Amino acid sequence: MINVLIVEDDPMVAEFNRKYTEQVEGFRCEGWASSVEEAKKYIAEQAIDLILLDVYMQENNGLDLLSFIRETGVNIDVIVISAASDMNSVKKAMNFGAVDYLIKPFHFNRFLEALTGYREHISIVRERSLLSQEELDRLIYHKSLTKDLARLPKGITKSTLAMIWNCIQRHNNKVLFSTEDIAESAGISRVSMRKYLAFMTEIEALSMETIYGTIGRPVYQYRILPQAEGIMNSFI
Repeated sequence: MINVLIVEDDPMVAEFNRKYTEQVEGFRCEGWASSVEEAKKYIAEQAIDLILLDVYMQENNGLDLLSFIRETGVNIDVIVISAASDMNSVKKAMNFGAVDYLIKPFHFNRFLEALTGYREHISIVRERSLLSQEELDRLIYHKSLTKDLARLPKGITKSTLAMIWNCIQRHNNKVLFSTEDIAESAGISRVSMRKYLAFMTEIEALSMETIYGTIGRPVYQYRILPQAEGIMNSFI
């Protein structure tokens, strides 16, 4: 069993994360700490394997706890779950050894992926004294992704993606925008624009809505999601 401590100053969010955790086989929520100092006392007294850590808290920055864990050599892993989507927070968390980073709001499937990936990681660590290359690759998989940040699929270029993202941000005062809106602003074809918007929807930087008029075909419109900036920064 993997013992989990939730470090989050909002009790409603902490309860939400606890319920999510308890839906995943192999995890047990041992407790909740509402501050970094409270968390330090908790891990000094209880056997904790994994911390689900928020960054923005009223009394402290959650990354201070991550730094403390690494400096003291405490054998506890950390998954950051936070609305902090700025690159500085993400890089600092990864540099201090966070095994994963979830940006609020997130889908349960992403949470499940983080915990099941960690469960596989800890299973290898506990059961093996020597590793094959395949097992080692599985252990460092998430870390290698965060080091490389993100890879663009074939047909998507960094420069064009950055240009389109800038155009989208300028249109954000309209909230909803269409393929035609951004294609005209960016000066590229609607066919190419659809490919980029589909990619940005897939990585959950945008959401797509179908608008039905009284006549004719439906119109697809897009909206920037709250976590978009952090996601896009990892690609551009």
